[in-house]
Amino acid sequence: MKRLFDICLAGIGLILSSPLWAITSALVKVEDGGPVFYAQERVGRKGVTFKALKFRSMIADAERLTGAVWAAENDPRVTRVGRLLRATAMDELPQLWNIFKGDMTFVGPRAERPELVEQFARNVSNYRARFAVRPGLTGLAQVYGQYDTPPQHKLKYDRLYIRSSSLRLDLKLIILSFLITFRGRWERRGKKIARRSPA
Repeated sequence: MKRLFDICLAGIGLILSSPLWAITSALVKVEDGGPVFYAQERVGRKGVTFKALKFRSMIADAERLTGAVWAAENDPRVTRVGRLLRATAMDELPQLWNIFKGDMTFVGPRAERPELVEQFARNVSNYRARFAVRPGLTGLAQVYGQYDTPPQHKLKYDRLYIRSSSLRLDLKLIILSFLITFRGRWERRGKKIARRSPA
């Protein structure tokens, strides 16, 4: 049922958001002439890697000298258009295609990069338990956690979601995610919503 929900909603989303794809692609291209899309390797269900598609929000080759690192607050690598895209999560709009294909789902643990997964797995007990389900575009950790919440705390959110997953919870998190998007608070380093965390 969850997979059917993903296919239908992602399919509708891809069709309805096509004008946004055109506008966003033009804005990204015009700013610096670089690539519009950025394909990044992520770890999915059962540890299988896949290419997550995003609109490019940083300068081209942003990690050439640093390697895989999380973006810092006011990160100079983020372009002007990229700041708007990241605040509204519009940079992740192309991941609707990943959901439609089955790499991801709408609600689930965040898909992390292989380099970070290896690092977290060494330091956080039972970290790989989060790979029992498909990674999500949004989820408990994404909505209620903070950008710099330690991975061991994000794992608590992920395991709580895996235990209590339901269509009702998914719909609630999707609605809250839209609310955060409309407020442009995805890049906020503090709490994104005023509601008390369910964890």
